[in-house]
Amino acid sequence: MRRRGLALAAAVVAVAVVAAGASTRAQTDGLETKKVRLSVGGQASIYYLPLTVTERLGYFKDAGLDVEITDLQGGARALQALMGGSADVVTGAYDHTIQMHAKNQPIAAVVQLGRFPGFALGVIAAKAVVYKGPQDLKGMKIGVTAPGSSTHFMAAYMMVRNGLKPDDASFIGVGVSSTAVAAVRRAEIDAIVSSDPMVSMMQGDNLIRIVADTRTPEGTREVYGGLYPAAALYTTPAFIEKNPRTVQALANAFVRALKWIAAHSTEDIVKVMPEEYTLGDKPTYWRAIAASRAMYSPDGRFSREGAETALKVLSEFDPAVKSATIDLGKTYVETFVEKAQATH
Repeated sequence: MRRRGLALAAAVVAVAVVAAGASTRAQTDGLETKKVRLSVGGQASIYYLPLTVTERLGYFKDAGLDVEITDLQGGARALQALMGGSADVVTGAYDHTIQMHAKNQPIAAVVQLGRFPGFALGVIAAKAVVYKGPQDLKGMKIGVTAPGSSTHFMAAYMMVRNGLKPDDASFIGVGVSSTAVAAVRRAEIDAIVSSDPMVSMMQGDNLIRIVADTRTPEGTREVYGGLYPAAALYTTPAFIEKNPRTVQALANAFVRALKWIAAHSTEDIVKVMPEEYTLGDKPTYWRAIAASRAMYSPDGRFSREGAETALKVLSEFDPAVKSATIDLGKTYVETFVEKAQATH
């Protein structure tokens, strides 16, 4: 009787596995394309941690996708790849959706990965002793991931809000990871806008003094006057229209990863990340992720407040945005995330 019971249980499991496989195939066989080219500007940054979790846990593959990730120096380069046709989708700053609408080249975000930026502005130790406020950024060489990226926007906004012009400082692309830290160590720049783990490592080594910090909701409101959306998955309306099931599969994979991040410990997350992302300092990397947990969206949904803050900020220093009439409702599409909630 026990053997018959075990055999029956095994048969039930086998049927369930076959049924699950059939269900997965039914979902993935209908994709318009399984091959997707994704660009990102600095994947090692904690800013893009949800992308790495999605990739490393195999969620793209589970969704029937073959995602080819190209890691570029900064978000502006990733955007260029999309507009130039060498990428299908981007994980990059939501900012870019607004800027491209202002240029009549609309793009739309389909999943929000970060609820606030997680950037910090640090002044190198030699300059920090005389730094009193953003007005002192005038004439400085400021390191950013790449000119035109959201790290650049943060410093530019702070300068304009304090009576300076966006070009009153020099912005130098230093990338992310070890290249950013090296630029500070060699004193090639006077200040830097970067994200963790680089910020925590430079701060821990007393290389910089943090003077503005958007790694918390409070710090974000202090800099921008409201919550500010960070990384998002975005693409062109043409790609969405041509490949709606593929876009849905991408949304499903990312939402699944966001929910996994919300439900797991910092230790579990660190185990998933590539060893080289720790820059040889796993304790600091662990602390950086622990401190950044709140910045990730738990479900991928968009915030109207965040979109309005981004539009207000960009209008301060981007003439094209300031003079344009932008329908914020067209800078993001909510249907894919909402449908993904039912899937995961």
